[in-house]
Amino acid sequence: MKIIILGAGQVGTSVAINLASEANDITVVDQDAGLLQSLQDKLDLRTIRGYAAHPDVLTQAGADDAEMIIAVTNNDETNMVACQVAWTLFHTPRKIARVRAPQYNKYPSLFSQRGLPIDVLISPEQLVTEYIQRLLKYPGALQVLDFAGGLVQLVAVRAYEGGPLVGQELRELNQHLHGGEARVAAIYRDGQAIQPKGDTIIQEDDEVFFVAAAENIPAVMKELRRAEKPHRKLIFAGGGNIGRRLAERLEKDYRVKIIERNAERAASVAEQLRHTIVLHGDAADEDLLLEENIEETDVFCAVTNDDEANILSSMLAKRLGAKNVMALINRTAYVDLVEAGSIDVAISPQQATIGTLLTHVRRGDVVMVHSLRRGAAEAIEAVAHGDRHSSKVVDRAIGAIKLPKGTSIGAIVRGEEVIIAHHDTIIKSEDHVILFLVDKRRIIDVEKMFQVGVTFL
Repeated sequence: MKIIILGAGQVGTSVAINLASEANDITVVDQDAGLLQSLQDKLDLRTIRGYAAHPDVLTQAGADDAEMIIAVTNNDETNMVACQVAWTLFHTPRKIARVRAPQYNKYPSLFSQRGLPIDVLISPEQLVTEYIQRLLKYPGALQVLDFAGGLVQLVAVRAYEGGPLVGQELRELNQHLHGGEARVAAIYRDGQAIQPKGDTIIQEDDEVFFVAAAENIPAVMKELRRAEKPHRKLIFAGGGNIGRRLAERLEKDYRVKIIERNAERAASVAEQLRHTIVLHGDAADEDLLLEENIEETDVFCAVTNDDEANILSSMLAKRLGAKNVMALINRTAYVDLVEAGSIDVAISPQQATIGTLLTHVRRGDVVMVHSLRRGAAEAIEAVAHGDRHSSKVVDRAIGAIKLPKGTSIGAIVRGEEVIIAHHDTIIKSEDHVILFLVDKRRIIDVEKMFQVGVTFL
């Protein structure tokens, strides 16, 4: 595809890296020459220096025949105007914009062909808020991702010493679930992917990705991890958009505190929330954390806009006794570094955003994409169409489908029914198929599998 990316910040760069590796024709527009030069040094793409919403800059970038514009500059208004210009002057078919301010997102009627012609609206803060909510629902999970409207979930956990399945063959998993079913989609051991088979033995510290119907997730987690009590006491460091949204959604079901170092913002957040305790102070202040009984806290989650502050406050909270700590980290280089230490979960806004973007870039009928392992792997939900003559997957048993190397089918959703995949499971037309790709470079082959041949058309 010919794609123009507006903005070479962290999200724009991450998107460019993901898409340029898949033989797309990419042009990146930004006003910062240094950022553009850094991208050109790494990737095979074009760069244009200029203001993203200016018609002449878009013309220079090739907007007259671009198939998609992804506007992810740091300015909401620039992103919105750029999409308007792209549609009015160039009739760009697909326009995606990042809009962060909740004041805009409250009015969906703004974003339509009659208003601002934006096809896909992305709010990183909202995506991160929903992601953290899912993690809080399943104590001990490293990742929780939804498919088929939440009917199926992909969950990552770390196997612990003494767990019922550690040292056992993988085929024994479903015997322990007493009627439920799950399928292990991938195992990462010492950072390396292992293709799961029936005789694969789970080891301590393995990172296990499994797929199951949502109601079966707790039972599977008990087999791989120590049973943990539901979270009750939460502390969020940072009262910005994410911290405030989380507290607003969770304060009725949890005991929530927010620590905010800006006095004016702390006062504003306190006025907006009814059941949350808002503290004015520094989340990396040891005395403050001890005063707030950090050792009794189930989850300490740092969501300020400062990576270093999030990392330091989370490490301190863990040392002082918080049971679980999470940190929002924008710099990709920091993510692997901190997860190897005392921080339980590193949350990357880029990965959450990229998954949503990739959903609208993938060919075939791909309705959901989640980027995993810092972009190296992907989990996708694709819809099968056609019949045996026009499709490479319809009316075929999974064992008879030649899947790309490192690709596995975890589950099928047929209407409201969740079917855990086995070698003799037959895919039907309109099934939603959940796939895991250890190597995202194989995505093109997977897309082709779900494209309908001309005989069906």
